Amino acid sequence: MSKIEKAREKAGERGVGNYDRHVFICIGPDCCSSEEGERAWGQLKKAAAKLNGSPDRGRLYRTKVGCLRICEYGPVGVVYPEGTWYGGLTRENLERVIEDDLAKGQVVEDLVIGRNPLPRPTA
Repeated sequence: MSKIEKAREKAGERGVGNYDRHVFICIGPDCCSSEEGERAWGQLKKAAAKLNGSPDRGRLYRTKVGCLRICEYGPVGVVYPEGTWYGGLTRENLERVIEDDLAKGQVVEDLVIGRNPLPRPTA
């Protein structure tokens, strides 16, 4: 099996192509301490597993990144395809984003630092 075939197989195993939303979260160390970033990542992983286990919710994919290039007020995260960028994702604030935006689709306006929605494909 070629490398590309292996990568496609792994992508299929991960459910690529079946996700409704994708969350990227910066784990620092420029926008927050590495400890804060890792705490936020752990919290997001648990929340995604819980949300994905519910049949009435769309599938959520999560990715940790070393930098989203907004090196202020972190941890910083972005939710796609809506393109809602959040800052200050401390334990309490991230819980608000998880409960309101990720679970219910309601943007947490006081934590929004920017917007960059991606167009939905038309079929």
